Amino acid sequence: MRNTLAIASKEIKAYFLTPTAYVVGAMFLVLTGIFFVFEVTSTFPEATVRGLVQWSSFFMVFLSPLLTMRLLAEEQKMGTLELLLTAPVRDWEVVMGKYLAALLTMVVTVLLTLYYVALLYWFGDPDTGPVLSAYLGLLLYGAAAVAVGLLASSLSSNQIVAAVVGTAVLLTLSFLDAVADLVTGVAAQVLTGMSMDSHLVDFNRGVMDGSNIVYYVSVAAVFLFVTVRLLETRRWQ
Repeated sequence: MRNTLAIASKEIKAYFLTPTAYVVGAMFLVLTGIFFVFEVTSTFPEATVRGLVQWSSFFMVFLSPLLTMRLLAEEQKMGTLELLLTAPVRDWEVVMGKYLAALLTMVVTVLLTLYYVALLYWFGDPDTGPVLSAYLGLLLYGAAAVAVGLLASSLSSNQIVAAVVGTAVLLTLSFLDAVADLVTGVAAQVLTGMSMDSHLVDFNRGVMDGSNIVYYVSVAAVFLFVTVRLLETRRWQ
C-alpha cells in the first residue's frame, strides 16, 4: 500500500505542476458551464442537474483519456517503465497508484461543477436527493472512464494514440444503448446492460440501484485487471 500511495503522490504532483490538470479542468468547466446555461431555462431545477450531469458524462468520454494518456505511455516512451517494473514494486501497485492519481484529479474537476448546483440552491429549491444521486452516478461513471483510459495508455508509447484509443472505447461503451435500439430480444438487453450511459439514467432520476453501482465498479475493476496483466507480460519480455 505504501508503494501505491507513493506512486499516486508522485503522479498527483506531476498533474498539478504541469498544465495538464489545469487545461483539462478548464475545458471541462467551460463546456459544462455553457450547457448549464442552456439547461437552466428548464421548468424545474432537478432537470437542470440532470442535463448538467448528462453533458458532463459526455465530455468525460473525451477528457478522461486526456488525463490518463501519459500515465503509462510516457513511461514506455522514456524507457522508465522497465526500470519501474524491475524495482521492488508490484505491478498492481503501479497501476493502482496511477489510477488513484487520475481518479482524484477527475473527482476534483467534477466537484468544481458544484458551483453551478450552488447557484440553483441560491435562486431555487431543488430536491437534494436527485442531486446527490446524479453526482454519485457521475463520479462512478468517471471512475470507470479513468480505468478505460489507463488501459489505453498501457497499449502504446504514443500519448496521442492512447488518447484516441481510450476515447474510441469509451464512445463505444457509452453509445451501446443507441445500438440496442436497432435490435430486439436478448441482443438488445445485452447491449443495453453493457452501455455506460444506460446505467446513468437511474442515478439522474434519483434512483440509486445497487446493480448500477456494481456495473461501474465492475467495469473499472475489469479494465484495471487487464492493465495489470499487460504490465505483467512486459515484465517477462
